[in-house]
Amino acid sequence: MIRIEQHVDGNELVHTIRRKFIRWVLGLTAAVGLVILIVSWFFLVVPWMMNSSLAFEKQQVSMHTEEAGNLSLQKIIDDLDRLNSKLKRLTPGGSYLVINTTENTFALYQGRQLIREGICSTGSYVKLELDHQTSWTFKTPKGVFTVKGKLVNPVWRKPDWAFLEEGLPVPPVDHHSRFEYGVLGDYALNLGDGYLIHGTLYKRFLGLPVTHGCVRMNDEDLEMVYQTLPQGAKVFIY
Repeated sequence: MIRIEQHVDGNELVHTIRRKFIRWVLGLTAAVGLVILIVSWFFLVVPWMMNSSLAFEKQQVSMHTEEAGNLSLQKIIDDLDRLNSKLKRLTPGGSYLVINTTENTFALYQGRQLIREGICSTGSYVKLELDHQTSWTFKTPKGVFTVKGKLVNPVWRKPDWAFLEEGLPVPPVDHHSRFEYGVLGDYALNLGDGYLIHGTLYKRFLGLPVTHGCVRMNDEDLEMVYQTLPQGAKVFIY
């Protein structure tokens, strides 16, 4: 009887150990699988999700950037259209002259069509002082002017500063020494306040700021301007 009980107890012990081993193996397998799952999640799934999210965000940013770019481009186009319309409204319908005193150049237009351009000379900005109260600065005025008159074979009536500049005494108002012929070219256009567009004997200085305020041109350009601009035409000086 004693041996049979020991045999039975031995079998039960073996079975118990086997069940525990199986449970341990299963538990270890589950643990290893869980670890693998967690590692896979962090190293595979999470990066994939992050890449997908970044790709989506990039797509959204790209779409917004493209949309903003389209809006900016459209705004620029609209602004240019408005400026062009304003320019058309402000552009004289007839002929007019534009003078650039910085570059000493001119452009002659008929409507919006450029018909002639070239060099000219404008004010030197030299200052001549008679005393503490009287002085002249030889500059070409800027703004919008009109042709107030047109002259053929103009005569220069020398102002007081012309004599002072030469170190000569100032003669009476109507003295013959005030009138010089042939120094202003064949034509002159009067802009008012003593300022003229005229020719010059000193053509080598054209393109330089050397005048006392008038605008000088060579003979061919002056003739074209004279023939094109009627009295009342606009002259833009800047």
